[in-house]
Amino acid sequence: QVQVVESGGGLVQAGGSLRLSCTASNLNVSSFTMAWFRQAQREFVTQIFRDGRTSYRDSVKGRFTISRDNAKNTVYLEMNNLKPEDTGVYYCRAAYLSSVYWGQGTQVTVSS
Repeated sequence: QVQVVESGGGLVQAGGSLRLSCTASNLNVSSFTMAWFRQAQREFVTQIFRDGRTSYRDSVKGRFTISRDNAKNTVYLEMNNLKPEDTGVYYCRAAYLSSVYWGQGTQVTVSS
């Protein structure tokens, strides 16, 4: 049974930082495109492809960094200079061809 679990959310002041983690079970994160989405609409934030290339939503470029640790089978989202508009539930998604798996999300709240 595949499981994708996010962690690391919390409350932070504007300008602060958080690091989110996405750990997978029974799924190799390096074999999937791993992505972060946020909020109820599941707005795309960033993704890392199997070959290590990354892409970002314009509003987070220069502030957020996605990375992958194959040994820990974990994907990270380093978020710096956080803004109140970054507030939301952050979801991790693993996708490859027709296989798509979502985590339950972790709440990030940025106070002004």
